[in-house]
Parts: sequence; C-alpha cells; structure tokens
Amino acid sequence: MENLVTTVSLARSITQRFTSEEDGATATEYAITVGFIAIVIVAGVGLFGISLNGYFDNLTTGIKTALNIP
Repeated sequence: MENLVTTVSLARSITQRFTSEEDGATATEYAITVGFIAIVIVAGVGLFGISLNGYFDNLTTGIKTALNIP
C-alpha cells in the first residue's frame, strides 16, 4: 500500500511540474521536429536501399553474363 501512495504522489508531482512549466511547449516542438527528421531519415534510407539493391542486381547480372553463368 505504501508503494501505491508513493507512486500516486510521484505521478501527482510530475503532473504539477509539467503543468506549471512553460518549457513544455518547447519540448513538444523539439519532439515534433525530431519525429519529422526521423521520418525523413527512414524514407531516405529506404529509397537509397532500393536504388542500391537495383545497382547490385545489375552488377550481378553483368558478372553472370561475363562469366557465362546461368
């Protein structure tokens, strides 16, 4: 029971701290910015991976053709 009271007290103090601070908006803006950057990185790596896969497919085909491998 004491752990529950401690947990509730901790949750209440965290809630009060977030509602009283004005830096929360800045933290939210940073979180949104980081989220967008992560999306751009994932999309870029995905597209780069697809084009790299095509490059290696062409390279493999060329090597197989040069060595007469079916």
